[in-house]
Amino acid sequence: MPQPGNYAKTAPKGQVALGTNVADPGETLTGTLAKALVALDSESLRIARISRFHHTPCWPPGGGPDFVNAVAEIETALSAPEILKRLHKIEAEFGRVRRERWGPRSLDLDLIALGDLVLPDAATQTRWRELSPEAQAAAAPGEPILPHPRLQDRAFVLVPLAEIAPDWRHPILGLTVTGMLAALPEAEKAAIVPISGPWDSLSALVKSFETQ
Repeated sequence: MPQPGNYAKTAPKGQVALGTNVADPGETLTGTLAKALVALDSESLRIARISRFHHTPCWPPGGGPDFVNAVAEIETALSAPEILKRLHKIEAEFGRVRRERWGPRSLDLDLIALGDLVLPDAATQTRWRELSPEAQAAAAPGEPILPHPRLQDRAFVLVPLAEIAPDWRHPILGLTVTGMLAALPEAEKAAIVPISGPWDSLSALVKSFETQ
């Protein structure tokens, strides 16, 4: 596995959700996420902390194999559009083809939050956040929306996010990650099962996979 590089220290923190439910032949889902994290780490974007990897039911139900999900905290001076461009580039390198909304995918990288930044504005973020599930399945925003409009609804994001940033507060809802997670049904949270980790650095993650 490639080694994490050296990078300059940067201040702003954000969170990136990772998921995969389709692995290449001879590869594992956890191995795919580990390699994606190494690919994401760079001079301009530092992986600061990584949640445990979790086994999660496919969403929407019946849409394909189950997932492995995680969340990484990043430190970067890049703008949200620059981060998203980098995420999409890495997805493409891992074979992601966006044929259908919420379909099976080799790698899914989502920018969940970037500090208390709201994009493009509170009204637009709220409109996307309040869309019905049916409308969400049919529409995709053409611009960055932050915080991620479905963050508060997804146990497979909030459970790992709570491991590394429990006190992050949604800048519009005013709720912490812990508070948003507490509002979800217990059955949804119980379905998110940790399988490895967590890691306090990318180097620690790489070392753990090298010994497997």
